[in-house]
Amino acid sequence: MPARQWLLAIGALALALAITPWLVVGARHSAAPAKLAPFVTTPQDVVERMLELAQVGPHDIVYDLGCGDGRLVITAAKKYGAHGVGVDFDPQRVLESRANAKAAGVEDLVEFRDQDARTVDVSPATVVTLYLLNSSNLELRPMLTRALKPGARIVSHKFGMGDWRPERTEIVPNTDSTIYLWRADGHVRP
Repeated sequence: MPARQWLLAIGALALALAITPWLVVGARHSAAPAKLAPFVTTPQDVVERMLELAQVGPHDIVYDLGCGDGRLVITAAKKYGAHGVGVDFDPQRVLESRANAKAAGVEDLVEFRDQDARTVDVSPATVVTLYLLNSSNLELRPMLTRALKPGARIVSHKFGMGDWRPERTEIVPNTDSTIYLWRADGHVRP
């Protein structure tokens, strides 16, 4: 092979190796479904009130869809002895949540999954918490009402569920946060 062709082949190979990681990352993100909400942390006083409103106790299994840094299920475990499952679409948030659980000493009570909330089996949950958007809550509503056992509680920070009226609505004092509580009743809501 002449030197010029050899150099062109080496250059093409180097370029292919250089852009391959970017193509793989781009493929993962382009194939991924749209996010249900941007990452915004729930203030700790709102977390506390959400868990109180849901009457979380040691026999509960709390699922947080879009768990972010894991503070909700970590607080449920630490304060109430509940088991928790945090689900987030962002692998970095999942790693952060696991580190936070370890630092809080509750890693034996909680787990964190790098998963799309739309695909989670929430049937073991007795409490599901959300800080998503109205449209996202509506998208998840059929799955939640189909999978959750009657009596399971759904608590949402700031956003409702369309025409499904909450059992309770509260404004958290000294904040602009509203919390909504629904109870699964065996009726599937589209």
